[in-house]
Amino acid sequence: MNPLSELSNPMQWDIGGKRLNSRLLIGSALYPSPQAMQGAIEASGAEIVTVSLRRQSAGDQAGKTFWNMIKTLECHILPNTAGCHSAKEAITTAHMAREVFETNWIKLEVIGDQYNLQPDPFELVKATEVLVNDGFEVFPYTTDDLVLAQRLVDAGCRILMPWGSPIGSGKGLMNPYNLKTIRKRFPELTLIVDAGIGKPSHAVQALEMGYDGVLLNSAVALSPNPIAMAKAFQSAVKAGVYGYQAGTMPERDLATPSTPVIGTPFWHQK
Repeated sequence: MNPLSELSNPMQWDIGGKRLNSRLLIGSALYPSPQAMQGAIEASGAEIVTVSLRRQSAGDQAGKTFWNMIKTLECHILPNTAGCHSAKEAITTAHMAREVFETNWIKLEVIGDQYNLQPDPFELVKATEVLVNDGFEVFPYTTDDLVLAQRLVDAGCRILMPWGSPIGSGKGLMNPYNLKTIRKRFPELTLIVDAGIGKPSHAVQALEMGYDGVLLNSAVALSPNPIAMAKAFQSAVKAGVYGYQAGTMPERDLATPSTPVIGTPFWHQK
């Protein structure tokens, strides 16, 4: 059984050596303005923010403004290797990120297909092995493939981030069976659904499965009202966590009345 069901305060969890009070991880890209980004992240209650080194480390004034704004949020930074297409490129980016952001956390992305942004499984495992040996806490962005998940665990991962569906698609959890299988196979691992979350209901579904958290960006940043949507996701995450802890009722093929009919009057027509 996932330890989530045993917690007196199910919103608290441990990840990468830190104890947090929010199970929502949020991205920092695509917002209509820096102010919208700051407001949405604050409204979400998220304590982990993903940041792309390639996009944010430039020495121009806009980059400095962005970084200063991120620091005021007092969140844990999760740098990512977005845009990398080989293990070598991702490893180099990860080392640069560790120096810039002063953290051993890295969201490892190694893209293998530009059409659906699916990870390259071979390069992903190769990069993971190197980075784990170099002292990184690797948060690998992966598909919902069970064999790939096992290879990443064998490489030293304590966290897995399988996709719900392709990045930015908003299609939600396309293969619930695969995600449930990964959760069942790795009950003690920290699992986060990353990518494809488009609606608050998708986040509820992931957490009701027993996943430890969800990571999203586009669903909030591209909303007509990012701050309101961030609040919606904050509530959705709580609903999913409490729903999992309480235990949902089993599905039935037949209807069952919630009010007993034996011994109560009812009308009938002759």
